[in-house]
Amino acid sequence: MARIVDSLLAELDQEAATTRRVLERVPGDKLGWKPHAKSMSLGQLALHVATTPGAVAKLLLTDGLDLGGVNFQQAPAGSAAELLPALDDSVKTAKEVLNGLDDQKAMTTWKLTRGAKEVFAAPRIAVARTIMLNHWYHHRGQLSVYLRLLDIPVPSIYGPSADENPFA
Repeated sequence: MARIVDSLLAELDQEAATTRRVLERVPGDKLGWKPHAKSMSLGQLALHVATTPGAVAKLLLTDGLDLGGVNFQQAPAGSAAELLPALDDSVKTAKEVLNGLDDQKAMTTWKLTRGAKEVFAAPRIAVARTIMLNHWYHHRGQLSVYLRLLDIPVPSIYGPSADENPFA
């Protein structure tokens, strides 16, 4: 019988392969580049993309997170060579956490708070969908824009890009 997490695990595998293709394009000599003063650097964004699944999955092991003690400053990648190993470790962690969620635990509520104020509450499986996966895709899309702005060929993500057509 299928578990609630099984479809997310399959999606995680598929999307990890796509994310790998994007991260493989990150140039090591441009890690400090930013498209705007308010933007993350390429190195910060690339490392965030590489580590998001595992980092968010670890949150599912708790009953919630208080934003009061969180520093959202993303460290930059020290080199492009660290990105793929970071992705592999992150995906491995996410799979371990998701595989450890039985259906009952997957449906228990996880809360995001700021002190005594509840900001967000949802079943753990919904947090895995919205914060782990959708958040990951959002930042991977940003990363593909960074590549375009740097005139680096953008890989196919869900279909052809202007640089790569898997259907041709």
